[in-house]
Amino acid sequence: MKLDDIKKLQQKKYREEFGHFLVEGEHLVLELQKAAQQIPELNNSELFVTAAYEHWDSTFKTQLITEKQMTQIADTKTPQGILAVVPFLSTPISSTENERAIYLHEVQDPGNLGTILRTLAWFGNFRLLLSPNSVDPYNPKVVRSSMGAIFHVPMELDVSLDLLKNRYKKIACLDMNGKSLSDASFKEFDCYLFGNEARGVPRENLTDLNAQAFTIQGSGKIESLNLATAVNMCAYELAR
Repeated sequence: MKLDDIKKLQQKKYREEFGHFLVEGEHLVLELQKAAQQIPELNNSELFVTAAYEHWDSTFKTQLITEKQMTQIADTKTPQGILAVVPFLSTPISSTENERAIYLHEVQDPGNLGTILRTLAWFGNFRLLLSPNSVDPYNPKVVRSSMGAIFHVPMELDVSLDLLKNRYKKIACLDMNGKSLSDASFKEFDCYLFGNEARGVPRENLTDLNAQAFTIQGSGKIESLNLATAVNMCAYELAR
């Protein structure tokens, strides 16, 4: 891919046009290389390095560029000097036995999504479903905050809420008036639904899905938890 086109990958419309996204820095490239051992499609990634990383050990096609060129194509202000252009996967990672789904409805914050991906990768055996109008998971901020977890979590985009009831028999959600998260029944569901940071999930959709409500009990001194924090606590409860 030409350097001028790589710079465009910072914008969603060009990521979708070219079918590629950016990965920057040593740690993320190492995670990409690790994932490529399990997902052959990722071996089509292309590596761009400055002189400091000229001898980086990789099977990817590699191109040496100047520090000035790296600054022009990188999303960060002070790039490390190593960047990969990665293809979108044509099909999601296949399901595993007893896999649970985490559904996010119109999540907007890149940091939240990256943190959630990191948590799901840590505990494992989770699939992430994103609704239409959610933040792009290939946004450079999401990719960086995921710390490479984006390569290890099965992910599906633009999954409509109304499709869930045909796909999952038992759906759970969070609500201030639900059962306690520590209730044994919390672990009996196939899909766990979380809403937009500000608006949550429309009440009529929850009713239509027959979603069972659960509550993360707190002091009541503040109105709500951060979305990523709520997902993290639920994932921990499901994994322990």
